[in-house]
Amino acid sequence: MPSRLDTARFVGAAVVLAAFFYARSSPSQSAPTEFQQGDASKPPVLDGWYRPVIRQAKKGNPAPAPKHDISGTWDPGQAGIQILGAGALPDDGNPEHTPPYTALGLQKLGLTKPSAGFRTVLPTDSNDPAYACNPAGMPRLDLHDLRVTEILQTPREVIVLYQFGRIWRKIWTDGRDFPKDPEPRWLGYSVGKWVDDTTLVVQTWGTDERTWIDRAGRPHSTDLRVEERFHRVDGDHLELSVTVNDPKMYTKPWVSLDKLRFQMMAPDYDSREMMCSPAELDEYNRLMGAPLSNTDGK
Repeated sequence: MPSRLDTARFVGAAVVLAAFFYARSSPSQSAPTEFQQGDASKPPVLDGWYRPVIRQAKKGNPAPAPKHDISGTWDPGQAGIQILGAGALPDDGNPEHTPPYTALGLQKLGLTKPSAGFRTVLPTDSNDPAYACNPAGMPRLDLHDLRVTEILQTPREVIVLYQFGRIWRKIWTDGRDFPKDPEPRWLGYSVGKWVDDTTLVVQTWGTDERTWIDRAGRPHSTDLRVEERFHRVDGDHLELSVTVNDPKMYTKPWVSLDKLRFQMMAPDYDSREMMCSPAELDEYNRLMGAPLSNTDGK
């Protein structure tokens, strides 16, 4: 008989993969709902340590935002999942949500086969690089399954820890410029600058063009520049906006995420693992992906 740990591991993997393909998630993967301690009418939401997440109602206004500080554990809630692609321009068939493609951008778009959005294909027919557990890259870390995010700061850097994939990235804030003629990296090279007391603007360049912008399969080239604006609204809230600028693929820069709001979590909150495992992906395809695609899974 499988142990509780084995069962939890498989269920956790199924939850991650189901969220990846169908935007389903277990209650513990969802944004914690607010409830009062002792309220038996609502089931407890568990963190990664299997402890109930308790949010007491706060009286009065949140504390002012500290200066030059976005550190903390932040939860964007369900809005961070972005199952149809970038939150500000989802691939939902609305012409107003179509990015400003160049001719080359449209050509490259036609080569992608996403498993969600207006152009969706069946899971086993998708050529999404992240489907095979390849790195999501930037800016997809912000534009697909953005979950609980922990931000750490030192005088010379900001480190962002992502729940989905257990990925971390470093943003240099020591005044350096981008390296000259660097090799492309999955997450590129990121430098940040405080433009006021509560807003950190981050520029990322040098990303590997094999990644997608988002789950909808929007393409990019090695000329891509991504701008992130982290704005600390107050002591309890953070906003993130993302702008994509790639002249080869798009005729002008476009906002892919517009002031996505995060809520501060308790300092002792522990996020669950959400990792892509090839072994568990094979098992998922055998049990769910292949039947849905009407194949035998062999």
